[in-house]
Amino acid sequence: MNPTERLFPDAEAMTEALAAEIAGALSAGLGARGRAGFVATGGTTPGGLYDRLRQADLAWDRVQVTLSDERWAPTASGASNEGLLRERLLQGRAAAAALVPLKTAAPTPEAAVAEVDAAVAAIARPFDVVLLGMGADGHVASLFPHNPVLPRALDPDGEAFACAAEVAQAAGASARMSLTLRALLDTRRIAILVKGQDKLDAWRRALAGDDQAEMPVRALLRQDRAPVAFFWAP
Repeated sequence: MNPTERLFPDAEAMTEALAAEIAGALSAGLGARGRAGFVATGGTTPGGLYDRLRQADLAWDRVQVTLSDERWAPTASGASNEGLLRERLLQGRAAAAALVPLKTAAPTPEAAVAEVDAAVAAIARPFDVVLLGMGADGHVASLFPHNPVLPRALDPDGEAFACAAEVAQAAGASARMSLTLRALLDTRRIAILVKGQDKLDAWRRALAGDDQAEMPVRALLRQDRAPVAFFWAP
């Protein structure tokens, strides 16, 4: 299915629209099934979105939250995506949500894969919303171009929900845990949140080509399991 584009004049307008859409999707899940699932993303872009989303009038105690990927760094460090969620989303009424972290006490992501995979598999699915960022190189989650894990991680019919990845060029920490494409597609909707001209240019390149190893985001654009919406602001 073709992705939809939502281009906004500024970050505030984008944040307001996306927060409303995510809150609406979670509310619909709660109303229809008595529970809801949200896959959040890390990085610097979604902080303002989480500040707004946490104010939503939802039964947060029946919402499960996990992450699309995680740096293998202490939660209290500035590199931790879990730390971002705890600081910006899981506050106030949203503090009642159940967080399923991707970081464990294991020394490496490889040592934690089985535990994390089982934890993600135990979350009720399909998720109601998967929120992702996208790098200017076309990576999503911690699925980076030409990484050795891609053949398995981008298999939409694979059995794994999580995979370990070593990403030497990545900011924050090179050791990562990531959801696989199989997990990311097990959702009712996907939203990609980006800011800046370089990201819009990357999106256009992704749409124009087919090589998923070159730009892993293309795996989301060449599937018919979950609708994808692209949210962009300068």
